[in-house]
Amino acid sequence: MQKITVVGAGHVGATAAMRLAGREVAREVVLVDIVEGLASGKALDQWESAPVEATDTRLTGTTEYGPTEGSDIYVVTGGLARKPGMSRADLVAKNAEIITDISENIASHSPDSIVIMVTNPLDVMAYVAKEVTGFPRERVMGMAGVLDTARFRSFIAAELDVSVQDVQALVLGGHGDSMVPLVSSVTVGGIPVTELMERSRLEEIVDRTRKAGGEIVDLLGDGSAYFAPSAAVAEMCESIARDQKRVLPCAAWVQGEYGLEDLFLGVPCKLGRGGVEEIFEVDLDADEQSALDASAAEVRDTMDQVDV
Repeated sequence: MQKITVVGAGHVGATAAMRLAGREVAREVVLVDIVEGLASGKALDQWESAPVEATDTRLTGTTEYGPTEGSDIYVVTGGLARKPGMSRADLVAKNAEIITDISENIASHSPDSIVIMVTNPLDVMAYVAKEVTGFPRERVMGMAGVLDTARFRSFIAAELDVSVQDVQALVLGGHGDSMVPLVSSVTVGGIPVTELMERSRLEEIVDRTRKAGGEIVDLLGDGSAYFAPSAAVAEMCESIARDQKRVLPCAAWVQGEYGLEDLFLGVPCKLGRGGVEEIFEVDLDADEQSALDASAAEVRDTMDQVDV
């Protein structure tokens, strides 16, 4: 793959650019930010580390979209965090404005690209990007499930004192407190986790997973997570760029899957050079389906707050 653009040079965007360069996922990574000098400075700093890191991926920074022309993937992290006195509706409206502008530039400069949305509320901002770009559903997705599932897996591994590599799990639904970690899907080295841990403790871990982002915000006091989100971005980009066909949970535009349609929701996706090449449906029990329906309803309520 020739070029990946990361929009937004904050903590998530800059760290994602660094991870993408380190993995040599593309020949060039472009970092874009409206703040003069921010993207250029961070990209230059990272490029100067290339001889030490032994990576030949070229990093550049800009305030303009011209240098992003012909990008294969856009990772969108630009937007506002909620500030004191700002309602959720205000945040949704403001970020929808920002994502609309970004999406117009993406469609203009790279009409064949794939968009990975990171800006919150993620599921709704992916919807804005899809509507504004006019891209097919295969080429617009949200980074959420990979992150939420990684958090779920990390908590289980710590609890059982086992390698994270041996914990397999899946989190569906919206990127928020209504997400649906599937306990029934969790295995540790092929062993169902319910054979290794009390159900009550599992439910505590499920609750922690749903609130994991807020836990980090509370600990930091100022700011939010960026190491794990950027790692999730890199994994998705690599699967697409190298046509790996990884099956990863992503926010995808569902069209009848799981009995839901016309919204972005976290579901298992096969990611390859074409983007979301297939959505897999997992058999859910009644409680899991009900939780997924409730999560979808919450996403749709927020969708109704934007006009695109």
